Amino acid sequence: MTSRPVNTSTTRTGRAPVQLTALVFGIVFLLVGVLGFIPGVTTNYEDLLFAGSGSGALLLGIFQVSILHNIVHLLFGIAGIALARSAPGARNFLIWGGIVYFVLWIYGLFVAGMDSAANFVPLNNADNWLHLVLAIAMVALGLLLGRNTTTTTRR
Repeated sequence: MTSRPVNTSTTRTGRAPVQLTALVFGIVFLLVGVLGFIPGVTTNYEDLLFAGSGSGALLLGIFQVSILHNIVHLLFGIAGIALARSAPGARNFLIWGGIVYFVLWIYGLFVAGMDSAANFVPLNNADNWLHLVLAIAMVALGLLLGRNTTTTTRR
């Protein structure tokens, strides 16, 4: 009989560290999506557009946002919270979400700050570099914390 590794490390809540990490990321993304709709937290709120580089609204005065951009954050947050219910789901959210952010970073290298239809989310340089940090952090945490998320099986 052989057995596969088990993630025996759980927190007080009974969740694996990868689940808590995905939950935190999900909550933060959800919070960022909500904050993008709050005047004061989002400067130039009167310039908030549905989409496009013409949206002059800046979350925390730094990150260019639009209604679409905020909705994407809300949906990403909901996905993170939902997928954090299981260790494999949390691992997938972190790794695949990180890959999505890596692709966004590459895309942003070409369109960030441009007044172009291609910059429809919209992205500025601050968004772009934050996407790189998120990509690295999410993939690394998904791989490190999610490596032993299987249950023991006997053969």
